[in-house]
Parts: sequence; C-alpha cells; structure tokens
Amino acid sequence: MTEDRTDVVVVGAGIAGAVAARVLAQAGVSVRLVEARDRVGGRTYTVPFGDHHHIDLGAHWVGPDQSRILALGRELGLTTAPQFNTGTKVLALDGRRSTYRRSIPSVSPWALADMQLTLMRLERLRRRIDVAHPMAVAQASRWDAMTVETWMRRQLLTRAGREIFRAAIGSMFGAEPRDLSVLAFLTYLQAGGGFLAMSTIDGAAQQDYFVGGTQQIATRIAADVVTRQGVCAVVLDAPVRVIRQDDDGVTVVTDRGRYRARFVVVAVPPVLAGRIAYDPPLSPARDLLTQRMPMGTIMKVYVRYATPFWRAQGLSGEAIANDGVVQTVFDSSPPDLSSGVLVVFTAGDDARALSTKPRDERAAIVLRSLAALFGPEAARPVDYLDFNWSDEPWSRGGPVALLGPGALTSAGRALRAPEGRIHWAGTETALRWTGYMDGAVESGERAAGEVLVRLHEETVAGHADRTARGARVS
Repeated sequence: MTEDRTDVVVVGAGIAGAVAARVLAQAGVSVRLVEARDRVGGRTYTVPFGDHHHIDLGAHWVGPDQSRILALGRELGLTTAPQFNTGTKVLALDGRRSTYRRSIPSVSPWALADMQLTLMRLERLRRRIDVAHPMAVAQASRWDAMTVETWMRRQLLTRAGREIFRAAIGSMFGAEPRDLSVLAFLTYLQAGGGFLAMSTIDGAAQQDYFVGGTQQIATRIAADVVTRQGVCAVVLDAPVRVIRQDDDGVTVVTDRGRYRARFVVVAVPPVLAGRIAYDPPLSPARDLLTQRMPMGTIMKVYVRYATPFWRAQGLSGEAIANDGVVQTVFDSSPPDLSSGVLVVFTAGDDARALSTKPRDERAAIVLRSLAALFGPEAARPVDYLDFNWSDEPWSRGGPVALLGPGALTSAGRALRAPEGRIHWAGTETALRWTGYMDGAVESGERAAGEVLVRLHEETVAGHADRTARGARVS
C-alpha cells in the first residue's frame, strides 16, 4: 500500500469535516479529506423527489440564531426559504383528534398549564448549565443519574403533556426519554437556546430551509478544497481502519491507501470513531465515551400528493400524534406547489418497530396514520419514500448521538479533548447548537483552529531547534 504524505488528514466529509478541511486549505496547509461513503455530506443527504424538487433525508432546517451555518450558506451562494406553517395544526392523542394554533399544543386548559409550567422549569434549569463544563453545576451528579423519563413523570401531571413531550424528544434526539440523562438534556437545551427555540418554527430552529437541499454545503466545500489542492484532496470510499501515532506524526490507514500526516481531525460520530483501531490505544475516558454515546434511531418519511390538499382545509401540514408510528409531521411541498409533500418523523421505539417491516407494509402503516390526521386523501399519495438512518453503516442512526445516565459525568471531559495528535470534530462536540448543522460548522472551525496552532508551534520549535544546532556546529 502506497503512502501519501500531507500535513493533516480529516476523517469524515460531513459538514464538520468539510469545514475543517476548508479552513486548513485556506490557511495553506496540505490536507486530505477522507470519507467512508461514496458521497460527501454525512448526515446531510439530498435526493430528488418528484419533478424539479429535492428533499433532505437528513439535516433539514435552519433558524435565525444559527449564524455560522447561515453565513456559510451565503458564502457558498445558497439561499433559504421559509418553512410553511400557515393554518391550524393537528394533534392526535389516544384516538382523539383536535386542532390548535399555539406553539404549545393542548387538549385542555389543564394540559396547557401543565406544559407551560414544565417549560418554565426547563428554562430555569437549563440556564444553570455551562455547556463547556456541564459537570460543574451543583446538581450534576443527581441530574446525570436521572433519566428524562423519570424527570418527565415527576413534572408533567397530565398524560397529554407527557405524550406531547415524548414526541418532541423523539424528533429532537431520535430517542425515548429513558435514553437521555437530565444533565445531558439540559446541556443540549442550553446549547440551542431552550426547548421552544429547538422545537418550533417561527424564530426557531425550523424556520427556514436551504433551497436545493443541505447536502450542497458539503458538496461545494469539497469542490473548493479540490480546487485549492487538487483532485486527490478528497477521497471517497475510504473508511479509516487504523490511526497510529508516534512522536513525529500519525499514520492513517484506509481502504484506499495510507496517509502520513502531522495531525488528524476525526469528524465522525463518537460511536463510529470508537470503531477505528488506535495505536497506541486511546485514553480510558475517551474509550468509555465512545462506548456510552450511541446514535439515536430515526426514520424520515416523505409522502407526495398531487396537491397540498390540507392547505385548502386551512391546515398547515403540522401534526403531533401518539397513535401509530407517526410522531411529528411538517409540510415540505415545493414552492411552486407542483405537488404536495408531507415529511413525517418516526423515532425511538416506533422507528425500530417500523424498520422491521417490508417497504409496502411500512407505507401502509404510515398512510393509515396520515389519513387519521388529514383525512382519506392522505391515504392516496402519488409517491412514498422512507429512509432509516440506522441502516446507514457510516452513521448508524441519527439525528445525533445520545448521552445516557452517567455518561457525561464519567467521560464527558473527553468529548473535545485532543488525544495526542488526534483532534475531534462533529456536531456532538459543539458548544452552540449541538446536534445541528450550525454546531457542525463550529466544531470544524474549532478543530481546524486547534491544529493550526499546533502546526505553528511545531514549525517555530523546529526552526529554533535548527538554529540551535547550527550555532553549535559553527
């Protein structure tokens, strides 16, 4: 196997890895961006769906407070469009269907008060968290030992409140409330500005989307890296098997070749980073972290109709449900309304159950749930597409990695800490908008910045050493 020499290898060509490679290339550092898939983009994945319409099977929306991803999109020549949310929303709990207009759904004044009080408590608690040091909060040990399920059952007194909360957790994490520690949950909320900022549309994380799809971000960045450094700078179909470190650098072994570099940035989810062989082994804390940070389980389903018929009924296309497998729904129709498209999220236990069914059976189950929400027309689509991120060998789930009870206090300090010449990126390592594309950009910029500092320090030290040797010789 031939060995290619470069300054830095970046592992993973999602947004985080692509951004890191671009920052390094712009600084004049030679870089190789290696990706296990046959495409760049990672958890952004855009595909055609109908005539002249593209859909995002992975990361989808952006909010006005997500300054990094919005600035990057503008720099790359992308535009955004608003998420449609005009009209009433549908709520279906335990066989009862109703509509609502508020940000917080309710089936009764008591349930509404229950939800509002719980959100107020969450706001008060999450503001105590320093995202960079969540373990420093006085209640860290107690909160990290408790699941969100336990906390939810103590705080929410109505079944409707608990079911709505459960659906929101599914969409945000691809998980059940039992899968998360309270400390991890509060840290995540603090990074994104609070529960409503992360789960609603107007002024929040689902306000806009990139026209043409989010995968364009990584695609255009990769093209820029290639333009700067040549076609060999981006290598696809190259899963990394081994990373070896010594005093002088790192050797990265992939299925497409061997790379010798001074540093490496690993920009893949922690659980996948843990499947790479390291020589010497990683620290016990880092190894423990990768074992205790699994991916969420989420399926994204798109259903296309001849028209967005729900709009004629005064509906926005948004829905929350606990009947069947559908948990949340949004309108994802093309701006020209050449068709009507609903995007459906199913997560956690429901996604795992649905994924075991054949494709036709999955479609029938989803369509029955949509018909209960939007009427019989919803059972007669012209096209259906679902995508299970747990089937993706180089993601193993989504939308984000999970920190269960005890993981953050026992191993959280290893999340961003370099291991020798290895630096870590990926949205899970971000301090703002963790789990989102904005967090991925932040993490790529941070990791690249760390490496640039160390490259400079080594260059200066090497120059000083050569000068000292020269002085001794003379």
